[in-house]
Parts: sequence; structure tokens; C-alpha cells
Amino acid sequence: MAEETGSASLEFITVGLILLVPLVYLVLAVSSVQAGSLAAEGAARQMARVYVQATTPAEGLASLDRALAVGFDDYGLASVESAATIACDDSANGCLSRGNSVTVTVRVRITLPLVPDVLALRDVVSIPLEAQATQQVSRFWSDTGAAEGGGG
Repeated sequence: MAEETGSASLEFITVGLILLVPLVYLVLAVSSVQAGSLAAEGAARQMARVYVQATTPAEGLASLDRALAVGFDDYGLASVESAATIACDDSANGCLSRGNSVTVTVRVRITLPLVPDVLALRDVVSIPLEAQATQQVSRFWSDTGAAEGGGG
């Protein structure tokens, strides 16, 4: 027993690094996925909100791109590839009609941190996320102001 001599500090550092490095990477990966999830949800909610408050469908579509960009930029995900779609209950009368429900779906792919862009690894280790938000067009909404030149 007296012959057993070891270096506790060296063993602690070795075991600590073996456990600490994966733990730090796990925290980074989970935080980037959570940021992507919150960004997609917030962007979908804001996009639905600005679309139903628009006075014309063209104005609503123009404001969607801004809302998507701001939603992802708030979470530092401005360069993430994303797509958004709009669906409504009664598309025969147009999405912007009284009492119509508008659903916006945002799809985004979050790449895990510290993955190099070699051999298309970023596509393999990316996580797809999807968020939906539904807003109802006000029952007082009217397109007569837009048809009469803005009502001014």
C-alpha cells in the first residue's frame, strides 16, 4: 500500500475534462435548439398578428417578411434557413375577411454548434423545428378604407 503513489490533481483534471467537455457541448446544443424553438414560435405569433391587422393582403404579405426577420434576429438566428406558410379557414373570400382564422406555420432548421461545414455535415446534424400560430381577423375588419384610397 505504501508503494501506491498517485497524483490526485492529474487524475482530477483528466476525469474533469472527460466529463466537462461533453457537458459544456450539451449545454450549448440544448441552448441553440431552445433559442430556435422560441424564435420560431415568436416569429409565427408575430407574423399571424401583423397579417390579420393589415389593411390589404399585399400589405400583410409585405409585413410578414419583416416580422420573420425581426423574430429570428432577436434570438441571434438571422442567418438560419427558414420558411413560412399561411393558411386560412375560408380562402374563397380571401384570408383577410371578417372572422376568418389565419394560421402561420414557420419551419426552421437549427444547426448544432461547432459543426464544420465539411462534407455537408451541417445538413445531417441540423434539427428541424416547426411552430404554428393562429389569429382571427377582427369582426370589424373592413377593406372599404383600402378601396376608397385609404379612407383619408
